[in-house]
Amino acid sequence: MSEGEEGQEEDLRNRLNAMETKLKRMRDQRNNFTENARRAADSRNSMQNQGKELRIKIKEHLDNQKDIRIKAKEHQIRRDALQGQIRELISQKKGKRENNKGNKSSIVELSETVSEIERIERQLMTDGTISLKKENSLLKVLKKLILKRDELIPLASELNLLNIDLGDMEGSIQLLKAEADAEHKKMLDFHSQADEIWDAIKPMFEERDFIQAEGDRLHEAYLEGRKNADEVHSSIVELMQEVNQIRDQMKAEIEEGKLVIENHNRSVRESLTTPDKDEDLANSLSAKLMEQGSLTFGGTLTGDFTTSGKPKMKKPSRKLGTTRGRRR
Repeated sequence: MSEGEEGQEEDLRNRLNAMETKLKRMRDQRNNFTENARRAADSRNSMQNQGKELRIKIKEHLDNQKDIRIKAKEHQIRRDALQGQIRELISQKKGKRENNKGNKSSIVELSETVSEIERIERQLMTDGTISLKKENSLLKVLKKLILKRDELIPLASELNLLNIDLGDMEGSIQLLKAEADAEHKKMLDFHSQADEIWDAIKPMFEERDFIQAEGDRLHEAYLEGRKNADEVHSSIVELMQEVNQIRDQMKAEIEEGKLVIENHNRSVRESLTTPDKDEDLANSLSAKLMEQGSLTFGGTLTGDFTTSGKPKMKKPSRKLGTTRGRRR
């Protein structure tokens, strides 16, 4: 591998290490944002559960208060009706009868009707001078009055005002006043109960509003955490693409280097292979020998292996003495 290739590989490794370090930091940052969002969501859910329980309590109190207000209204209606009866009786007592009978209250009409029925019945029972024609006429009137009485009784019974004696106007007025005062007191008592319930509800409303605001704040924190985590995650995805590209590039270069080395080693092995280690080479040389009758190996000549018809005589070796002569 050349120095340029080694430098390029080292640069890729440095870039890859830097990117992996950055990836780890970004993953930690993303995990922190995700954890913050999770905690905010848990707190928000807890607040929402508290708010739900509180709203149920508030509704129960409001329903109870509403029922009490309805009862107070019923007593108010009875009181107002009684006071209307009182005003009408006072007017009758003073001789200020209204010309329009439609303006009379049901209790006054009922009292007048009952009094008229009693008068006619008493006349029919005690007056022996009444003619048959007059008697029939009175019976017809009596029948109509009885029907009218039956229609008025349910209306008056709702106010429990059947004991009105028009013959005793003052006593009837005082009776109606007493009943009107009782209805007024009941109305005030129910309103007082409703007010107490409202006083107990007001702090709940304040707590409900606080929980709602806190839940909204935590929800915004959750959304912010998720947004930050998503942004970091997108950056991680982009960086991972670059990391994978560098890894693929390094892997390709490594594979290319391995291939070069393998090719070089194969070439060296092939150049050093002898016939006894390579069956194909041995077979090839054998075939050549059979065809040509001789083989050439390296720089050896064929003549080096040929001999003449006469064998060469071996020269006797000359024995050299080690001294020139013997001293006598």
